[in-house]
Amino acid sequence: MVTNDDVRRWVTEQLYWDPKFDSTAIAVSAEDGAITLRGTVGSLREKREAQKSAERVYGVKSVKNDLSVRIVGSHGRDDAELRGDVLQALMLDGVVPSSIDARVEAGWVTLTGTADWQFERDEAELVAGNVTGVVAVDDEVELTAPSPAAGDVKKSIKKAFKRNAKLDADLLSVDTLDGTVTVTGTVGSWAEHDAAIAAAWAAPGVKKVEDHVLVGF
Repeated sequence: MVTNDDVRRWVTEQLYWDPKFDSTAIAVSAEDGAITLRGTVGSLREKREAQKSAERVYGVKSVKNDLSVRIVGSHGRDDAELRGDVLQALMLDGVVPSSIDARVEAGWVTLTGTADWQFERDEAELVAGNVTGVVAVDDEVELTAPSPAAGDVKKSIKKAFKRNAKLDADLLSVDTLDGTVTVTGTVGSWAEHDAAIAAAWAAPGVKKVEDHVLVGF
């Protein structure tokens, strides 16, 4: 039987093992497979990587990321300068549409504007978060692609589940309403969870995905 102490210890060991961030200031707690990360890291990217690392551990059903980003020394940036670097990074990425803008306050980036696809929003958020000095990113980009018939969306997502070798489509259900897709069911890992949600977002016209997929062990 896997205990809370087991999962907490495994996550702590995994964080220490991962070279993408410094885990010395990260504290881990576990309760019935729900992990909470607390402490500080040096960048937003490190905060994201720490969560991904924790999600790879057996027995982890969810991760609450309460890590704070603390910018120290020369990495602290003036907001105007930081906004310029964020906009430059967005412009240089061929996936991010030119309709996406950004504003910055105290190192906190808010993305605004419009996009046709969720993957464009995701790319903009990833790119902005990788700029040195950014402490957090809020994504307020609106999806503007027209919504096809709800039945077509549901059918296309179910087909995508069946095509994906990582997923057992019979364990997942899909409901659609006015561009919002709700995915429910149980999967065996976070990789399967992410594959299911990505498939839902990939359907034409989807503006929001309600994630009710549970990771079970």
